[in-house]
Amino acid sequence: MRAYSYTRYGPPDVLNLINLPTPTPKDTEVLIRSYATTVSSGDWRARTLTVPAGMGLIARLVFGVFRPRQPTLGTELSGVITEVGVKVTEFKIGDAVIAFPGAAFGAHAEYCVMPQDGKVVLKPESMNFEEAAALFFGGTTAYDFLVNKARLKAGESILINGASGSTGTAFVQLAKHLGAEVTAVCSGANAELVRSLGADHVIDYTKTDFTTTARKFDMIVDTAGTAPWSRGRHALKRGGRLVVVNGSLSDMIFGPLRARLNGKRLVGGVASENVSLLRTLTALVVAGHFRPVIDRSYSFDQMIEAHRHVDTGRKKGNVVVVLVTQEPAIG
Repeated sequence: MRAYSYTRYGPPDVLNLINLPTPTPKDTEVLIRSYATTVSSGDWRARTLTVPAGMGLIARLVFGVFRPRQPTLGTELSGVITEVGVKVTEFKIGDAVIAFPGAAFGAHAEYCVMPQDGKVVLKPESMNFEEAAALFFGGTTAYDFLVNKARLKAGESILINGASGSTGTAFVQLAKHLGAEVTAVCSGANAELVRSLGADHVIDYTKTDFTTTARKFDMIVDTAGTAPWSRGRHALKRGGRLVVVNGSLSDMIFGPLRARLNGKRLVGGVASENVSLLRTLTALVVAGHFRPVIDRSYSFDQMIEAHRHVDTGRKKGNVVVVLVTQEPAIG
């Protein structure tokens, strides 16, 4: 099979298209032929080691001290099962599925092996493969932080900083679905996009600093890494929560105490990748409450160009890489 590999950290040019043996599933695993995958901010961070302040050493311990520990990037994919292990009972050959390797990576390849009880779900018929591939990276983060960690309530006011990226667009949609009054912070060029996703108000960060306005919020979500505690706290109500998706080491260690001393909360940490979140998100798609936003689609041969676009920091929603253009007959 073809796969993209990298052996050193750096720009998109460190990626190389190579041939690897097609993996063979074990007794309880399935082999998925990938139809589409994405280039996410997680791939960008792992490839470049660009991380929030103070996280450099931790990043090297996670991704590899001297060179990448996992040479094949890719956090999510959609495709069709082509082979199953002898003890697999949950899936069958021909099933269209969505898989989420997540932090284990490995999706920038033509085939991927996953355990049947792992992060794999059936693809909703209402989604094409490109949409399905983009469902989980931003969606799981948004849902876990909003529902499980920060516990957003209907009627609360929420500001989402960095609202037009893959994670930000998921936060906007899910916060609106949960009944919140949503204010989105993005560039003016992306205002109509976030309004179409349900944002009640839009702040163009190139013209207005949301922390200097009189408006206060029950919750602020920072997906862009530009609203740390020192800045974001000024726009929080008493008892409000600052959700830090991309936070510095200082905020992760000292932020919760600083917030508590000010009568507020800082919510950080790593988003869960539990399969139950995947099932919840697919159910929300089927019900019409959530849809991943796709900025651009590239062919598998254009993987490096897809990474270059993500490196600009200007993507709107998700960047998808298509491996198979014809959708198969399912059965």
